[in-house]
Amino acid sequence: MPRPVLKPAAAYLRVSSKAQTLDMQRHAITQAAATRGDQITTWYAEKLSAKTIDRPALHQLRADARAGRFSRLYVYRLDRLARSGVRDTLQVVDELRTANVDLVTLADGFDLRGPAAEIVLAVMAWAAQMERLAINERIAAARVRIEDEGGHWGRPRRLTRQEEARVRKLADDGRSHRAIAVALKIPKSTVGRLLLPQKPTPSSYPSKPAPKRLRAPRLPK
Repeated sequence: MPRPVLKPAAAYLRVSSKAQTLDMQRHAITQAAATRGDQITTWYAEKLSAKTIDRPALHQLRADARAGRFSRLYVYRLDRLARSGVRDTLQVVDELRTANVDLVTLADGFDLRGPAAEIVLAVMAWAAQMERLAINERIAAARVRIEDEGGHWGRPRRLTRQEEARVRKLADDGRSHRAIAVALKIPKSTVGRLLLPQKPTPSSYPSKPAPKRLRAPRLPK
């Protein structure tokens, strides 16, 4: 009796540290693929944290998926692809689906190939949106706290407040930007940005007089 021909597929393996091994994931995927009539012909593996999706093996996998070099990808769990948040996971999954790659996850308890796939992805998309809103709220709260404490939000100041005051004083004395930069040993561009004219805020705009109301002419009696 002829042996069944196995279809080519790819697999992605990842562990977080070099002390861990990929053997368990490799064995489980090999067995699962054979059961489904697939043969893993391309393996992508790396020993890196999933705190970012900018990883060499994953980058190559995504490029190969877009190039159509495989049509089915096996992973042990979705968190092998990304563990930096639902948004990153959804981004990778959506890329694979756009490239017509069938994603098989072994240990998550749901199937991304069946009729429930759209529900799973909808929940992931909702969770990604909630995750982004929560991040924005934390950033806004941190900004308010820092500014209330007298701190500066954003890039670190190039100059202290005392140095900024000295730049303005030298400018008031008629010194050029170049002379100020040489005197204080700072870039000329920094001086220029500091001395840019401030844009008026909406509250500082001169108010326009209210238009006069025109009265209708009186008709003769």
